[in-house]
Parts: sequence; C-alpha cells; structure tokens
Amino acid sequence: MNKSADNFFINGCGRCSLGGTPACKIHLWEQELDLLRQLILDSGLTEECKWGFPCYTYQSKNVVMLTAFKAYCGISFFKGSLLKDDANLLRKPGPNAHVARLFKFTSVDEIVQIEEAIRNYLQEAIDIEKSGKKTPPREATESIPEELEQQFEEDPIFREAFEALTPGRQRGYLIHFSQPKQSKTRTSRIEKSVPFILKGIGLNDQYKFKNK
Repeated sequence: MNKSADNFFINGCGRCSLGGTPACKIHLWEQELDLLRQLILDSGLTEECKWGFPCYTYQSKNVVMLTAFKAYCGISFFKGSLLKDDANLLRKPGPNAHVARLFKFTSVDEIVQIEEAIRNYLQEAIDIEKSGKKTPPREATESIPEELEQQFEEDPIFREAFEALTPGRQRGYLIHFSQPKQSKTRTSRIEKSVPFILKGIGLNDQYKFKNK
C-alpha cells in the first residue's frame, strides 16, 4: 500500500473544505473503499496517489482509480470504453462520457455480489494496457473548447465530475466557457468553476454557494 494514498482514506482528497472533517464524503464509504482497494491491490497493480485520489498503475501507466462522490463510490477505468463489458456492469460518468467507465457502488453487499466479475474486469484492463491499445480520439466538436479538453486530460477526476453533471448543467458551463474570445479568459473561467463542478454544482447555482 502507498503511504501517500493512505491519507485519502483518512482525510479525503483535499480538494474541498470538507477534507479532514467528519463531513468528508470519504467517510460515507469507508468499508466499501477499503474492500475495493484490496481487490485492486490483489490484481498486482501499483498504488499511487494522483489528483488526491488513489490511482493504480501498470508500469507507470494509469489503469484504474478509486472514486468517491456523495451518491456513490467506485472504480473508474481510464480505458473503460475498450472493455468488453458483456455483463453490462459498467456505467458512464455521464451521457457524454467518451472513454471512462465506472463500477458504481452504494453498499458492501453490491461489491461482494460481483467480486469475481470485478477481478475479471481488472485483469482485462491490465491486459489492454499491456497490449498498448489506445482509445479512439474524441470526435471534434465546437461545443467543447480546447482549454476544457486540456483540463480533462490533466485531471481525470474533474472530467468524471463534469460528465456526471446533468445535460443542462453541462450545456450551461460549455456556453460560459466558450464565450470569451481570448484563451486565457476561457482558461480562467474553467479554473474558477472547477471547485463547483467537483461538488456537482451548476453554473446558475454558484452565486448562492458563494454567498453562504
């Protein structure tokens, strides 16, 4: 086990003001995360800590990471769209998700019921990484500014949170991010919205949270 990752299971990811407090969402899923962590470690992947979350790698290449949100915890596959998923167990973070796929859990029992399947999916993900197979590029679209795509590449947790937003909230942010003519202004708008998106807060709801 990785000592830097241990902190996640105690104090959370550190990306919001609730980190290190009893209200941190990590404490909603302590048993579930502990079990998922052990299943992943059993697969032989190396545990690291990236973006504040436990990330599991094969020869320094990202394979899966543990995630925890208010509504669920789970395992996120970086190249999930390449998995066969014959059992239809994986879910998209949101309707417009391109590559990431998730196991979503809300209880230990749900994990135990498909434990063997989880092990098989983990092995398939490792085999995909060993093969060097790449995910297809996202189709070009004018609705997603280049600066947002860059943020997605640099921060998978942010990508997952954005794709988990409702379609209406996604559209609101995309319009907001795309409006400025200058790249630095678009980047600034994205950076200022990251903390809200990580909490599932829409653009129109930001004002009331800022003034609480």
